[in-house]
Amino acid sequence: MDDTAALKKTPLHALHLSLGARMVPFAGYEMPVQYPAGVMKEHLQTRTAGGLFDVSHMGQVIVKAKSGKYEDAALALESLVPVDILGLAEGRQRYGFFTDENGGILDDLMIAHLDDHLFVVVNAACKEADVAHLRKHIGDRCDITVLDRALIALQGPHAVDVLAELWADVAAMKFMDVRHCRLHDVSCLVSRSGYTGEDGYEISVPQEMAEDIAKRLLEHPDVQPIGLGARDSLRLEAGLCLYGNDIDTTTTPIEAALEWAMQKARRTGGARAGGFPGAERILSELDNGAKRRRVGLKPEGKAPVRGHSKLYADAEGKTEIGEVTSGGFGPSVEGPVAMGYVPVSHSAAGTQIYAEVRGKYLPLTVIALPFITPTYKR
Repeated sequence: MDDTAALKKTPLHALHLSLGARMVPFAGYEMPVQYPAGVMKEHLQTRTAGGLFDVSHMGQVIVKAKSGKYEDAALALESLVPVDILGLAEGRQRYGFFTDENGGILDDLMIAHLDDHLFVVVNAACKEADVAHLRKHIGDRCDITVLDRALIALQGPHAVDVLAELWADVAAMKFMDVRHCRLHDVSCLVSRSGYTGEDGYEISVPQEMAEDIAKRLLEHPDVQPIGLGARDSLRLEAGLCLYGNDIDTTTTPIEAALEWAMQKARRTGGARAGGFPGAERILSELDNGAKRRRVGLKPEGKAPVRGHSKLYADAEGKTEIGEVTSGGFGPSVEGPVAMGYVPVSHSAAGTQIYAEVRGKYLPLTVIALPFITPTYKR
């Protein structure tokens, strides 16, 4: 049996093939890794104009309290994430993560407040486990509904002008705003967000209308289709974590430098401090520091340093101190970029360490993330 036959397909699968995409297995789906233009051009297209991404493989979930009250849904979800959901204004979304009893990260996710319920977007590889996790722990208080919709992302400095041609009100949205709207006379849910470091939007659309909306956006001369290859280099330059690479159950939010996503209300001394899995360890690390830290790494020269490369304190490779979790070439930076974990003693910007690449120890400099200046619409 052909291995690809077992892979799921997004509603845009036929469109990808018609556009000449090279398809690869990813998180159980057959997904476009690049189009004929190639990863480098797709990356720069997104940074300078506009790129359209198919992210329909991700999970879209509604969390609604059985009581019908938003407050009850928010407090239920707060029992699983170290994030202030109760204080999230209607029409706004927030980045968060499920944690386990050891303080590790089960998945990272986006959480939006829509009227009386929550709209949650989870990673493709984790979505079945995430839905089971929600139903197990808060299913007695909330209805957990998985939506069968497509999800596309329009990213880049021209994204606002392109999308405003279909719905003018998107121009007034700020970063992390979420709105119901009609695009091409189709009911959609639009958030001003994305995972590239650029201004842009993520658009949840009915499956049967996804191809029409995507084609309409691709008709614009400033928009090109973008595959997983450029999506990875874009998020890496933006210093954004990829679940399974940079964060997982062996990393805590503090080690991962994600404490910015934990609001005051959930921290020690806050109105609703703790109460989430792994709170004891996470709050202790937040107050006292973790032993290691995710950092940006800038290799010298032009040779990329890939994920799983070992990191050393010395040029002879005698003292191993950590590992690269993501690495590659940054087209916007015009050189290699990487992220990884090192002891706090080696985490200060400007610290020189070494990575083992094919038996040689190449110098890298610890730098502050991100590698590019994000252009989110604040």
